[in-house]
Amino acid sequence: MAQVMRDLRLSPDIVLVSSARRTLQTLEALAPFEDGPLVEPMDDLYLAPWQRLLEVLRNVPQTARSVLLIGHNPGLHELGLALLGGATPHPEAARLAEGYPTGALAEFSIASPWPALEAGGGRLIRFLAPRDLPTAEQEQPA
Repeated sequence: MAQVMRDLRLSPDIVLVSSARRTLQTLEALAPFEDGPLVEPMDDLYLAPWQRLLEVLRNVPQTARSVLLIGHNPGLHELGLALLGGATPHPEAARLAEGYPTGALAEFSIASPWPALEAGGGRLIRFLAPRDLPTAEQEQPA
């Protein structure tokens, strides 16, 4: 996923990460980021419900253009569904609705300022699950 994020030029201004060992390991696997984001480990992201995750996003400084949130299910999955609000026609929305596997990436565009973010306030750009990524075998030349 790290290489895909680099290929897509996804470089967050802020990384909000659960302080759990597994999520910190995920962060390590994604680093380094191109622009050296502010990284904020947060104890209260551990198994947080989607409402708490939304509250955390509302508290992001308004100067932040992009945020990477690394947390846990079911909260992340439910947050993704809440941001969709059932109104997005994006073809990957159905895949997101089916589940949010470990290591998945959901990219949303948010039109409102962070403090005004509400359910239904996101537009899904892409949803990538680990199974969507090329395997090491596929990446090697024949």
